[in-house]
Amino acid sequence: MAKTAYVKGGKPLSQLLRAPSGAVDIRSIPTDASPGYPGRGKSDAEASRLVLASVLGDLQERMYADGKAKPETAKRVLLILQGMDTSGKGGIIRHAIGLVDPQGIQIKAFKAPTAEERAHDFLWRITNALPGPGMIGIFDRSQYEDVLIVRVEQLVPQDVWEARYDQINAWEAARVAEGYTLIKCFLHVSKEEQKKRLAARLVGPDKYWKYNPGDLDSRAKWDAYEDAYNAALTRCNPDAAPWYVIPADKKWYRDWAVAELLREKMAELNLDWPAPTFDVEAERARVAAS
Repeated sequence: MAKTAYVKGGKPLSQLLRAPSGAVDIRSIPTDASPGYPGRGKSDAEASRLVLASVLGDLQERMYADGKAKPETAKRVLLILQGMDTSGKGGIIRHAIGLVDPQGIQIKAFKAPTAEERAHDFLWRITNALPGPGMIGIFDRSQYEDVLIVRVEQLVPQDVWEARYDQINAWEAARVAEGYTLIKCFLHVSKEEQKKRLAARLVGPDKYWKYNPGDLDSRAKWDAYEDAYNAALTRCNPDAAPWYVIPADKKWYRDWAVAELLREKMAELNLDWPAPTFDVEAERARVAAS
């Protein structure tokens, strides 16, 4: 399967969306672009997304079957979704991850740590949530909260969160060595688009439940959060576990891009169906005679 079969322009989407090497400044990266998108725009976004559905479904089923047959050596994929409030983590889970069989998915949304979690190292709860053999894991927020909100809100001393960049790099390198494929997506939404989405949550009672007054507190610290994301994307961006910057102002592009990244990375695993552990012809005969 050609890596660029579903992308316009001849390059894999992972190359088009890869965070720059060296110092990253997200302020210089467009939030409303659509690199690699093969369609004309929003009008055919659903069709473009669904083109991926059968391919993703096949890849996911192969990986799931491999996990059942050979759990000791099975592949695992971990998709990490990070972004400011309203950037679309939930939308991606519904519209991109929703393309595959839910029995092969493990989703974990990380909230403020519990008392038990605070009693351990910050990576303890992250490790406990890793996907099992043959599974696709989805992290709605992740270990990066401990160098993002923790940094901006000054929840621990600077020397503590400063040390965490190296700790995260070491943790991710260990996971890659164990056979995990990490797909780290920064959902890059503009401040103007976030304002529109927050306002839309106050239009009627069917949207009120989405609104959190605390989001405005985070919005007031927009510049500080951009600085924190710049640091995370700069300091935790190795080739083995790179960041992808997903323009997120256009929801239709955001959802397609994450689905395509997942397809591309799973295709690279060269997954095949596990060999049977029984005599196929003999079992066919038994079924016919039953």
